[in-house]
Amino acid sequence: MRHARALAAAIVLIAAVLLAGAAPAWASATDAETQLAAKFAPEIRLVDDPPRCGEGEPYVPIDVDGLFDQPTVALRGPWGGNDLVKVGPAASDLAGDLFDYHLDFPGNALDPGCTYLDWSRRLTAARPPAVYAHVTTDPDYPGQLALQYWMFYVYNDWNNLHEGDWEMIQLNFDTDDPAQALNQTPTLVGYSQHEGGEKASWDDPKLQKVDGTHPVVYPADGSHANFFDSELYLGASGEQGVGCDDTRNAGLVMSPAVRTIPGDQAAADSEFPWIGFQGRWGEQQPAFFNGPTGPNLKTQWTAPITWSHGWRDRAYAVPVGGVLGTRTTDFFCGAMAAGSRLLWRAVDNPLPTVVAVLAVLAAIIWALRRATWRPAAPLRLAHRRSWGQVLTAAARMYAAHPRLYLGIGLLLLPISLVITGIQALLLTASHILGVADQGAAAGFFVLVAITIGSMLTWLGLGIVQAVTARAMVEFDAGRKLGLIDAFRLAAAQGRVLWSIAIFVVVTSLLTSSVILIPFAIWFAVRWSLVVPAVVLEGRRPLPAFQRSARLVRGHWVKVATLTIVLGIIAIVLGPLVGTALILATSLPLWILNIVAGIVYVLTMPFVALATGYVYFDMRVREELEDRTQPAVLPPEAELGYG
Repeated sequence: MRHARALAAAIVLIAAVLLAGAAPAWASATDAETQLAAKFAPEIRLVDDPPRCGEGEPYVPIDVDGLFDQPTVALRGPWGGNDLVKVGPAASDLAGDLFDYHLDFPGNALDPGCTYLDWSRRLTAARPPAVYAHVTTDPDYPGQLALQYWMFYVYNDWNNLHEGDWEMIQLNFDTDDPAQALNQTPTLVGYSQHEGGEKASWDDPKLQKVDGTHPVVYPADGSHANFFDSELYLGASGEQGVGCDDTRNAGLVMSPAVRTIPGDQAAADSEFPWIGFQGRWGEQQPAFFNGPTGPNLKTQWTAPITWSHGWRDRAYAVPVGGVLGTRTTDFFCGAMAAGSRLLWRAVDNPLPTVVAVLAVLAAIIWALRRATWRPAAPLRLAHRRSWGQVLTAAARMYAAHPRLYLGIGLLLLPISLVITGIQALLLTASHILGVADQGAAAGFFVLVAITIGSMLTWLGLGIVQAVTARAMVEFDAGRKLGLIDAFRLAAAQGRVLWSIAIFVVVTSLLTSSVILIPFAIWFAVRWSLVVPAVVLEGRRPLPAFQRSARLVRGHWVKVATLTIVLGIIAIVLGPLVGTALILATSLPLWILNIVAGIVYVLTMPFVALATGYVYFDMRVREELEDRTQPAVLPPEAELGYG
């Protein structure tokens, strides 16, 4: 009997070995992948806002299988018009080469109301939230492994509204074997944020962990971009998102179920047929309102390590309170949101927008036709000039001496380099001073850098105004003038720098608060002629401010449109040109920045010339008003009466 039992045991052992050898290679790998995915599964902390659309959870990462066989979901083709393929498609219906097909959810992506949030709650009531783990390697980086967690939300309720939203986080390991990774800690962690990502090492203080292995993720309200902390974050690029990501009030904590997608493609296609979908996970709409593509069509799916090399070191949050506190930033966030809403309405219902744009254009054309443009001789400065004549005279003076005024404008280039250097120093100050470089601390340095940059920009414009004013007077007197001479004559009035500095500091402090912005605009217009008053009349700073205010009195709108508004247009024109080039070309970013800088250099001397002509216009009007009129006017001609 003992021999029989021993023989049976041997047979079982041999059979087990043979079966193990015959099993597909991915079977054992999937076991390790599943264990690895469970070990490092994230804890998700969602923004739990006051009830929107009634009581219930906000948008949560859903179980994708809940979308299939749903009568509220449609699969549509790429033909336009009546392109319905199937209502309630199964997961297997998404397999195959369905290029440019898309899923269509209930609702209008550009006018969501409560439809998507209510629908999301219905889906998660039937199936608990889930994330999808994917363990993969990168052919360009052998010996490394990426563990990804993909999250799908039914709607992106942010500036770029669209149905469907795929987000993810990724953990990198120094091994290509999932079984070995189980005994390691990740070398790097990355959280997706719009078109880019933010990284942290496993022992980075900003990376919060639960039980030592589960990273904490803070999805932003509406956009679901993933962050390392609960803050209000600013973004001003495609990678960071243009607008504000809010992860504050993250009171809803969840650990979604982990569904592991095998690294072997055949096994993945068999168990998750939807992973090969070539279309979009949401309604078709123009541009960035379109539904997103799935994980399989993104760079990080097939080249995860390569993609991780583009992760940023940090995200910038807004500090709480203070002069540089949240009020100004809230204004920025609100302005971006308001602009986005206008764009939604324009795309969703273009007729009212077209009518409004045509009305504005008609008003502008009417105003331009009503304006007096000629005569506008650039010389004989002591003349009254209408709004149009000021612009014409400035243009003619610029065209008569282009080399000089371009040279004056080039002064702004070294100022831009100084701004860049100061901002770079401030943004790395945390490393030098040992200050925390994440969250609100990082945001504080960003706001300080922006403030200093703005102040130096206006300082540069003030210097350009000073040099331009001296050049105008010299040309009017019939004297020749070189670039060096123009700067030397302006520098002879040493008080001009103090006057400009006072102007910049006061207006910068006033614009730091939304409440004070109207006062900032009012003071900026009243003081907009202070530089010519110092340079051309030799006044000290305080009398120069008083002189500017006296000249502007009674002509506030004219002065405002020809100095402050024109200056703001000149400042934003460069970024607008850069934005247009981004949309129309594939030029690298550094070239676009150079183009924007050149536009800035070209436009600022024109603004300075216009300011100079406004100064002379106001001064002549004041002189004429001060003349006393005789009580009885003498007759200019003898007229006979019948």
